[in-house]
Amino acid sequence: MKPISLSLSQARRAALAAQGLHRARRPGPPVTMRHVQGVIDRIGLLQIDSVNVLARAHLLPVFSRLGPYDTALLDRASGRAPRRLVETWAHVASFVPPETYQLLEWRRRRYLTEAWGTIADVPLAHSAEVAEVRQIVAEKGPVTASAIHALLEAEGRTAPRNKVEWGWNWTVSKRVLEFLFFTGEVTSAGRNAAFERLYDLPERVLPPHVLAAPLLPEDQALRHLAEIGARAHGIGTARCIKDYFRLRGPAADRALAELVEDGVLVPATVAGWDERTLLHKDARLPRRADGQALLAPFDPLVFERTRLERLFGTVYRIEIYVPAPKRVHGYYVLPFLEDERITARVDLKADRQAGVLRVQSAHAEPFATAATPARLAAELRLMAGWLGLRGVEVAGPGGLAPALAVELVGEEISA
Repeated sequence: MKPISLSLSQARRAALAAQGLHRARRPGPPVTMRHVQGVIDRIGLLQIDSVNVLARAHLLPVFSRLGPYDTALLDRASGRAPRRLVETWAHVASFVPPETYQLLEWRRRRYLTEAWGTIADVPLAHSAEVAEVRQIVAEKGPVTASAIHALLEAEGRTAPRNKVEWGWNWTVSKRVLEFLFFTGEVTSAGRNAAFERLYDLPERVLPPHVLAAPLLPEDQALRHLAEIGARAHGIGTARCIKDYFRLRGPAADRALAELVEDGVLVPATVAGWDERTLLHKDARLPRRADGQALLAPFDPLVFERTRLERLFGTVYRIEIYVPAPKRVHGYYVLPFLEDERITARVDLKADRQAGVLRVQSAHAEPFATAATPARLAAELRLMAGWLGLRGVEVAGPGGLAPALAVELVGEEISA
């Protein structure tokens, strides 16, 4: 089959359309669960991250696509039956539809090669605790890791937590729970107000029709996952399509090859790209893109950094774990999408005590225009209102900061 030839601009617009970021947001009535479901269906997963300097990571992609919405919709989707979202290891820790959860059964079964060391070693290091924690979840779920640890500590069956250590200072019960979560013996019934996972048994969380459906063989599951990733990309290389669900190895390559053979994926060439590229058969190629959005560091559009650079000319690095003096752009930096270009990036912090959205740095990208400060200011106002903050303050450095401050001066937002 002769590859379809696309310009770089066409490829960008195909990628934006696949993610629902190619057009201005709809005006009109408040966002409903139907609209949220549309985003879930389109992008396939929402990455979870504990950093809350702005808003929880899984909340931001929905805002980017729909604008202000009631975050209780996502809480309901993941925390009440019938659940539309459940947690599992997908891209990384992610919310996915229950049907996709079942497609990842092979990963849960292969914890020895798919999980990281402190998880994979649990059955050998803590075999007695595995049975004990499993029983507690069965009897008391939904239950948090801290509640289980407190129960075991009160009964003298585990050591008190060392609160001096920094970082991944997990108790034994937490480590065991993460093993059981990774393998699917327990799952999440939702999150509490402190964003702690509420562990429970899958049969009490997954919808009955999902539990009743037969599990697909691994090769078929991989094919479905690869297609979800390809559909969410619109266009991409084999590497970035596989990265959506962190697929790897010969079996993942075969899944892609079968999708090409069956015409689901179409070979394509993109001007300036030197790597094999695949276009989903249902990918849209809009004539223009006129949307705008702030993109979270964990937004699916920016998952794969090489793809981001090739499509938009943007080199992006999350600097959360970079020591502050060595950061270039800031701690929690969001690229700003304007039409079909990334024109700026801003380091944002929701100062909830002061009631303001702080722009801790604002940098223009090479494709910024004269309209960028005003359009970015409008997006920041929209985000501040959604977060319940009364204003936006430009507090930091960057070449775009002065012009952005002028656009935002003297305004207070009705949250």
